[in-house]
Amino acid sequence: MSEAKAAAGQGGGMSQRRHRIAKVTLDERTVVRRNPDVEHERAVAIFDLLEENSFAPAEIPVGPYHVHLCIEEDRLVFDIRSARGKALGKVALALAPFRRIVKDYFTVCESYYAAIKAASPSRIEAIDMGRRALHDEGSNLLRERLAGKVEIDHNTARRLFTLLCVLHIRG
Repeated sequence: MSEAKAAAGQGGGMSQRRHRIAKVTLDERTVVRRNPDVEHERAVAIFDLLEENSFAPAEIPVGPYHVHLCIEEDRLVFDIRSARGKALGKVALALAPFRRIVKDYFTVCESYYAAIKAASPSRIEAIDMGRRALHDEGSNLLRERLAGKVEIDHNTARRLFTLLCVLHIRG
């Protein structure tokens, strides 16, 4: 078995396999249309998340889990269900702490997508470094806000932050 699968909990101990997201869905009610770049980011984040993640909600039976992400009343809601669809619990986070980072991230992403069409490689690299730094900042904030509610690793936080950003996009 590969080290990546063992680290992802796909071949490790029973506990590792159960503390993971097996399916993730996004609330699509508020989204009219996304551009191809955003759709690609969403698809990659979901694929990577399902391939490798660590997700251990406090006080909820072990998974694997189906997590439905949505925004309700200015909160990011993790609706956590069993693999068979049984409701296990919800975790809600206020979105206010994320507003600045998400706004700045969107601004830098727009610059990045414009730059890859016409800018020099050094300019693209500089913008991408800024984009990655903001993404890490958002991921770290997500981990902090989930502390005590859901334990996640850095890569899981990065992918979930991408999905949080996707949910922020309005048609």
